[in-house]
Amino acid sequence: MSETRSSEGNISSPQGDYDALRYVATETPCPYLIGRKTRSEAYFVQRLDGDMYERLLARGFRRSGRIVYRPRCRACQECRAVRIPVSAFRPSRGMRRTWRRNGDLRVEPSEPVATEDKYEIFCRYLDFQHDDTMSRSYESFGEFLYDSPMQTDEFSYRLGDRLVGISLVDRWSNGLSSVYMFFDPDVASRSLGTYSVLWEVDYARSQRIPYYYLGYWVANSPKMAYKSRFRPNEVLVGSDRWVSLRE
Repeated sequence: MSETRSSEGNISSPQGDYDALRYVATETPCPYLIGRKTRSEAYFVQRLDGDMYERLLARGFRRSGRIVYRPRCRACQECRAVRIPVSAFRPSRGMRRTWRRNGDLRVEPSEPVATEDKYEIFCRYLDFQHDDTMSRSYESFGEFLYDSPMQTDEFSYRLGDRLVGISLVDRWSNGLSSVYMFFDPDVASRSLGTYSVLWEVDYARSQRIPYYYLGYWVANSPKMAYKSRFRPNEVLVGSDRWVSLRE
């Protein structure tokens, strides 16, 4: 990410007791809406506890590695944080079919550990799902997914002994926040992205965790459309105001 150090804007730093360094990224083409430009406000943090991260989520931030960031686009505010109230969630008929189709999978929760087999799946997933803007280096893989300043859990999705999907979530008493999910393209027909959300919402329910955070949702973006299908859900409007999404 191309970045310039800046003091632009009137938002206060999420520092408090945290070591944070602020950047505002230079503009790049938006990956979600054709013809628009995007940029982010970002902070590097050494450590982050759940209460602080929940406050940051309520101000539109997300985490990637040791960076917390939020969109600061000049002429667009279409990126909205979205979360699922776990106790109220009800899967659609199509989601129930996806759940049944993956009934032969085993999911293993664990501490996050970067390994060569996960890295191989990650690279194959990027080739299948994305363009070449994301780095394929092992160092970037580790920094992006496994260098976390807070409690992060990893879920390994296995078909027999075969690893077919990996999901990482940040965890605290009031929430699970999806960091990233990637899978073996050979099992793309299983809709593991959808299944992982269903499984992790169910896991949050079993742990009495009230909210599952899906990241950003962008109306009219085909890449983001699936997030609005997990209902009921809530989107962030302004700061610290979550409202039910009605399309």
